[in-house]
Amino acid sequence: MSAVTTEAYEVYRDSWGIPHLRASDPLRLSYAQGRVTVRDRAWQLEVERHRAQGSSASFLGADCVPWDRFARQARLDDTARRCFEALDPDTAAWVAAYVDGVNAGLAEGVARDDRFAAGHIPAPWEPWVPLSIWIGTHILFAGFATKLWRDRVARALGDAATTLFATDGPGTAGSNGWLVPGDRTATGAAIIAGDPHRFIEDPGVYQQIRLACPEYDVLGLAVPGVPGLAHFGHAGSVAWAITNAMADYQDLYTERLRPAAYGVEALGPDGGWEPVARHTETITVAGAEDVEVEILETARGPVIVNEDSRVLSLRYPPRVRADLGFAALPALLRARTVADVDRALDGWAEPVNVVHAADSEGGLLHRVAGAVPLRAAANRLRPVPAWDARHAWRGWAETPAEPVQGFAVMANARGIASPLGVEFAPPHRADRIRALLSGSADWSPKAMADVHRDTHLASAAPLLALLPGLGSLSPAAARLRDRLLAWDRRMEADSTEAAVFASFRTAVVRRLAADPVFAELAGAPDGPEVFHPWLYLVPRVGYALEGLLGTPLLPGLDRAAHVRAALEETAVAEAPDAPWSDSHRLTPWQAVPDPDAEWPGLGGDHDCVNATSSVPGVTDTVARASAARYVWDLADREGSLWAVPLGADGVTGSPHHRDQLPLWARCELVPVVTDWARLTKEPS
Repeated sequence: MSAVTTEAYEVYRDSWGIPHLRASDPLRLSYAQGRVTVRDRAWQLEVERHRAQGSSASFLGADCVPWDRFARQARLDDTARRCFEALDPDTAAWVAAYVDGVNAGLAEGVARDDRFAAGHIPAPWEPWVPLSIWIGTHILFAGFATKLWRDRVARALGDAATTLFATDGPGTAGSNGWLVPGDRTATGAAIIAGDPHRFIEDPGVYQQIRLACPEYDVLGLAVPGVPGLAHFGHAGSVAWAITNAMADYQDLYTERLRPAAYGVEALGPDGGWEPVARHTETITVAGAEDVEVEILETARGPVIVNEDSRVLSLRYPPRVRADLGFAALPALLRARTVADVDRALDGWAEPVNVVHAADSEGGLLHRVAGAVPLRAAANRLRPVPAWDARHAWRGWAETPAEPVQGFAVMANARGIASPLGVEFAPPHRADRIRALLSGSADWSPKAMADVHRDTHLASAAPLLALLPGLGSLSPAAARLRDRLLAWDRRMEADSTEAAVFASFRTAVVRRLAADPVFAELAGAPDGPEVFHPWLYLVPRVGYALEGLLGTPLLPGLDRAAHVRAALEETAVAEAPDAPWSDSHRLTPWQAVPDPDAEWPGLGGDHDCVNATSSVPGVTDTVARASAARYVWDLADREGSLWAVPLGADGVTGSPHHRDQLPLWARCELVPVVTDWARLTKEPS
């Protein structure tokens, strides 16, 4: 795209430093998006590129080797290359224009960020890097690692207990989203609102941006390193948003391998031995010895676990189809109606999402988009034998859609996507959003903040319900029981009762996890380190606490005794007088940790609408929360609102690096500005 020059576009900023880009055509606009993004976020793009390519240890050190090994073994970058090569010419040119913009602006972005001062020099991007970043960002969304946990549970407790710990955790992503039709708003036009829940990173994982050319004018939340607005956008006459559908579309296969004269063979489903692709790669490690990695790929997919006890391959749709659905991205930008959004998303592939869309003519959309294979039910639960033909993929599932009747809510719970998944979030967030929305028939964009900030914790009910029947307690424990029962079940930032409940819950989780019934699950995880977060017992008990308190599958588990002992323990330790926000503090991931950074305390909890996710039984600190909040107004786009956890600029210490953080912590949003006359134009 050498014909695309810096003179072919204009950059404007609002008072929050959010870029508004205007160009003469879509290719120049894509170039501008790449160039502005690398100027604002060069360090972030460099980290994400290396993570996707399995080379982050080369400048971040040995702690990154487990991820780099997985990225290489799973063939993430090679899959992205295949997907890019399969793109139609127009989409390929559009992606290449973005990459040209990144490469043109790389030196300027590096010069702005002191994290490059140690001497790390970024390499120019290859054309498929945006697709590589996309795969690296979403490869864990379908939760194939949970199949390792279920397998471990089934081996320890029996097949009937395979889904015993089914719940929302330790997930990599979730979301809230709701669509309020025009007959329930003050203006008569629909409102779409919500917030994606991801691990909070510094810089943030979503970029507020506006993309305008004669063909379209769209604002929304981009994934840095990827052109367009895949997840959340407002084009004036139509707007869209997504949540994770919680679909299961990746499989693990147990492989039988043997040496062969030409290398390695795998036992196939027809009973014959098949050749296995094999080569080695070297991970360069800053400050340590290089690591050699064996790369194997069977007919099912890349081998990601290769140990004496078992060999597992991963089969995932982009590797099979050479398609991520990227042709949908420019089509979404051109959308004017719900029907346009619907048609664009017919070609979507990865990840699988639930979609809301609305347009200014009253059109509404609630559907699932993405590629889910048809295969045996057992594939969804645990690793399955590669040599058994019953576990082969047999085509692709139809993605459900349903009419919008009243409010449409998507919060990762069972619903429209139920036929496509196994584990979903508990219904609490979805039920609470519906209850809040039902309280008014004249909703406005500003009022949506009241929904975003709600902290009612419905999942506390089963634990609190056990307290009245505990029998004889010490005086201190009896007082604590009464205090908990009187609590309003709101995890407000300034609530001492919320902090008391969290301390009590921690004690319950730890005691349950220490019960002999779970002894075979209590040891340190085995297998690749990158999957260990899915395999620790205490977090699993913490997230599944509600179900474990009521399941009939564990007759030997004396829940009342554990709850009574936890209550006495918490009472003896003296319930905290500090507010919940003292311990429930944001702890974002940083590639290079900043020891001087100060992060706010928060309200909310993992089952609240204000989903600030800690790990019950392990820590009260918050790693996962709203990675952005948005309110799309279909009556007037300037009535829309948005916010991100940090700010528009990824450079530490810059004016717009963390200027939205105080507002985000209070669940407040900033206005969307679309009037060019109210924006500041940057010099060419």
